[in-house]
Amino acid sequence: MQLKLNMIKMFRLTLLSAATLRTSASTLRRNSFLKGAFRPLSTAPVSDHYEKRLTEQSMCQYLRHMEYAVRGKVVIKADEINAKLKESPKGTYPFDHIVYTNIGNPHSVGQKDLTWPRQVLALCDLPDEYGVDHPLAEEIFPVDAIARAKVIKKALNFHGTGAYTHSQGPLLFRQEICRFIEKRDGLQEGAVDPSDIYMTNGASSAIEMILNALIADTTSGVMIPIPQYPIYSATISRYGGQQVGYYLDEKKGWDLNVAELERSLANAKKHGIDVNSLVLINPGNPTGQVLQPSTVREIVKFCSENNLVLLADEVYQENVYAAGSEFYSCRQAAHDTGLDDADALELVSFHSTSKGLLGECGRRGGYMELLGFDPKIKAQLYKLASSHLCSNVPGQIMTSLMVNGPKEGDASYESYEEEKQEIYDSLKRRAKIVSEGFNKIEGFSCETAEGSMYCFPKIEMPLGAIDFARANGVTPDTLYALSLLENTGICVVPASGFGQEKGRYGFRTTFLPAEEEMVHVVEAVKNHYEKFCKQFE
Repeated sequence: MQLKLNMIKMFRLTLLSAATLRTSASTLRRNSFLKGAFRPLSTAPVSDHYEKRLTEQSMCQYLRHMEYAVRGKVVIKADEINAKLKESPKGTYPFDHIVYTNIGNPHSVGQKDLTWPRQVLALCDLPDEYGVDHPLAEEIFPVDAIARAKVIKKALNFHGTGAYTHSQGPLLFRQEICRFIEKRDGLQEGAVDPSDIYMTNGASSAIEMILNALIADTTSGVMIPIPQYPIYSATISRYGGQQVGYYLDEKKGWDLNVAELERSLANAKKHGIDVNSLVLINPGNPTGQVLQPSTVREIVKFCSENNLVLLADEVYQENVYAAGSEFYSCRQAAHDTGLDDADALELVSFHSTSKGLLGECGRRGGYMELLGFDPKIKAQLYKLASSHLCSNVPGQIMTSLMVNGPKEGDASYESYEEEKQEIYDSLKRRAKIVSEGFNKIEGFSCETAEGSMYCFPKIEMPLGAIDFARANGVTPDTLYALSLLENTGICVVPASGFGQEKGRYGFRTTFLPAEEEMVHVVEAVKNHYEKFCKQFE
């Protein structure tokens, strides 16, 4: 009883002391202010012009000079116009909406999400009592979605989607990726090791991890295709490395040959660049080509013979439309040439949930597989992955669902396959609409999009436009893309942002918007180009 009384007394004294301190402090501030005696702690004069510590001059210059065309100047202008259209939709521009064909972002332009993966993901997010264990769950969700969600929850140690996972991703997910690769490439079971799989925030995060390890100093060179997806040029620049371009052959459907690789490599060495790696994008971005298996095998051999790490960007492996074409992975090429058994190739392959038929860009799901790497380097990459804790869990789940979908006989199998086929067939039609449509425009030439999600047409640029662009400090195809945007509302990316041969001009466009929208795009481009040429003739 006495202890309790003492505690109450002490508590009252504490409250009284706190109140006294607050009153005293308040009185002191009021009196000091009234007397004009209240001053900042520092009596040093405050400058009228505070000089920022971080400026364009003091910041990392590698970052400052990095460029990323896919969301560059034209897209910024498109967003400004879009905002104006929302405020005043009529009369401001000769169109009522922006057609964003600048980026491979399927759901943003109307592609439907596949039902089964979203059902499973929803069940994984829900608490058990409201999801997998709810008495009415089977009246809302198919039984195979519920069963799969339970398996995934167990793989996450029943911690749900809000907890960190293993830095490389849960073992079960990585085992599923291994089985997917083995089945895709005709490898025997167990050929792919889960310890060689890293689950990442899309393929982009994996690409950055590898380039971070490869670029040791300013002499480090990475061979990249021209044209290329700008994440490579941007990331190489950000890390201070050297871009070593090799040209794809537009006249041969954007094919590539070893002679061009040898020329590029020799030229780089001549200039003191220590080339340590080569990037291959297949199916191509921005070019849409699908390489023949024989070509892929030649590239794999070239990298082995020249001691180059091969970075295989294969995120569009489901997006193959041309008859007679097929996706053939670098992993399979390594196996077919015996380079995997001989441990004579360092290969890292990238895949993502953002493309294919899922199109789940916002989930940021992806993975990379390592082949033939030094165990000490694998330890360093694990350290890097650990510093990021783990990739996002919904993205990991979506990757698991991408590589291990419903099986024949499952409740969701037929509807899942029907939804995928519908998306694929429409993409195939849109690829034809755009490729053939651009080729019919006088002054345009466009290689057929055999795969991926893009066309990369070449356009004849009026001399007046070239002179005007240079006088105004922009590339000619940036001038064209801005003119196209402001007159039609179509947002494309200037070809200069991807790299191209000197004297070539053009742009990259996706064919992701609806089929009727793409028909409109082709017609609008045709009409605008005629007016553009007359303006600058």
